Amino acid sequence: MEMQTIHIIILLITGLGVGFAGGLLGVGGCFIMVPIQFWVLTSLGFDATMAIRIAFGTGLAVVLPTAISSALGHHRKHVVYWKAGIILGLTGFAGAFTGGFIATHVSGDFLKVGFGLVILAGALRMLTAKPLKVDGEPVDKVSIFMLWGFPLGMVSGMLGIGGGVLIVPVMVYALRFKIHQAVGTSSALMIITSIGAIIAYMVNGWHVSGLPSYSLGYVNLLQWIILAGTSVPMAQLGVKAAHKLPAKQLKWIFIIIMFYMGLKMTGFFSLLHVPI
Repeated sequence: MEMQTIHIIILLITGLGVGFAGGLLGVGGCFIMVPIQFWVLTSLGFDATMAIRIAFGTGLAVVLPTAISSALGHHRKHVVYWKAGIILGLTGFAGAFTGGFIATHVSGDFLKVGFGLVILAGALRMLTAKPLKVDGEPVDKVSIFMLWGFPLGMVSGMLGIGGGVLIVPVMVYALRFKIHQAVGTSSALMIITSIGAIIAYMVNGWHVSGLPSYSLGYVNLLQWIILAGTSVPMAQLGVKAAHKLPAKQLKWIFIIIMFYMGLKMTGFFSLLHVPI
């Protein structure tokens, strides 16, 4: 079954939101894309396991150009810590490939609920953590960056997220980055980690039958074009907005969106029969 006009319109609007969120919050936007893509694919008749894997793989493919656009914008604002971004990104690359491999061999229900729980955990951590008094420069140790990079990358690849929803809290609360610096650096490292995950989803889905048309493994090129076509230019507007908002307000936007998407994917609203 082919996508209808309504599906294309919804994906175009989603891409706008993803791009804006990427620039504004330093995230890949998968926590917005995945639920929408999952709905589109299941409404077209694909089973939940295939739908969630395609949503993960395609969403991560959208992260790549969006992250590049966002990182360049933040670089011009001088808030990208490239040393941390590159080291976290390279170790995260290996983790993301590993996570992507795991994701293509477990059930769709596990991935869907796991995705929601990780998003909720990140939101809860940011909500309850006490504000840090940042004295001096952020952590600047290669060993610590490497220690964080692999597990963050693995969760990113396994649960189909760019990683910003996890990376930004880690940078703020564990590595003592200021929020704007964490957002900018997160965009940079996702350029690298997303590549590892994309390769995993392509390779492990290459010979799978029943995929939608125009798919390279679990990456659907048609959805990728629609989403990336609007998300990439929109990321620059998100960057501009991020640097006009105070850190506290930026943090609260981040938390609210994470809570909503986390509850949505765990099935909380469906359990309560709330149609949102």
